[in-house]
Amino acid sequence: MNEDVFNLDLRRFLKTFGVTAQREVERAVDAALGSGLLKGTETLKARAVLEIEGLGTAASVEGEIALE
Repeated sequence: MNEDVFNLDLRRFLKTFGVTAQREVERAVDAALGSGLLKGTETLKARAVLEIEGLGTAASVEGEIALE
């Protein structure tokens, strides 16, 4: 295994995931604010799950996102 190639590809994947996830959360929050589902003062519980096909590996990260 080439460690440099692996690390670069992994970092690229994680960066893409992070940017995509942030956009999706922002869109969902904007829509929820627009529809009145959220008031803008909430703290949202969040969980991200990463699965690697063929390895049986799953990792999750949980946290909170404050809107105010």
